[in-house]
Amino acid sequence: MRRLATIVLLALLAGCASTGGTNMPPLRTEASVDLERYMGRWWVIANVPYFAERGKVATADVYALREDGRISNTYVYRKAFDKPEKSMAGVATVLPGSNNAHWRIAFWGGLVKADLLVMEVAPDYSWALIGHPKRRLAWIFGREQTIDEALYLRLRARFADWGYDPETILRVPQLPEQAGQPGFQ
Repeated sequence: MRRLATIVLLALLAGCASTGGTNMPPLRTEASVDLERYMGRWWVIANVPYFAERGKVATADVYALREDGRISNTYVYRKAFDKPEKSMAGVATVLPGSNNAHWRIAFWGGLVKADLLVMEVAPDYSWALIGHPKRRLAWIFGREQTIDEALYLRLRARFADWGYDPETILRVPQLPEQAGQPGFQ
């Protein structure tokens, strides 16, 4: 019962998160995603910190196509670098007519749902920029645990084009030496 109450509270808090884009029309994407190329491990290079991911390190999203056409979404993380890896399983449904770029992800049996938009993906699928229709959430994903600083700054700045404040996007420590550094959560 306590876990259910926590989940409900977290879902309610998710609705309160914002990056300042509330007076704008819903975010839309023109991206086209090749689902087979998109599958696999994506390291969370940076995000708009929010309750479910704040304070986590060495985080990644792992995607796998399912036989029913949906996508298994496993979020892996550590609470600290000296702690064991944990995971949280979800299922994503790609919305029809979205060029595979608008996903509805459900965790805990559908109790918590979130719509995500793949805003851009590198031609070689080495990085991806993910948004939220109400601009409450944003992520920079990479196939490697770290990316070049100049590339990171360019990708982060791209969010301004979609009505985000790029300053709200902070790096996620992927390596122990990154913890506590400026610009990292």
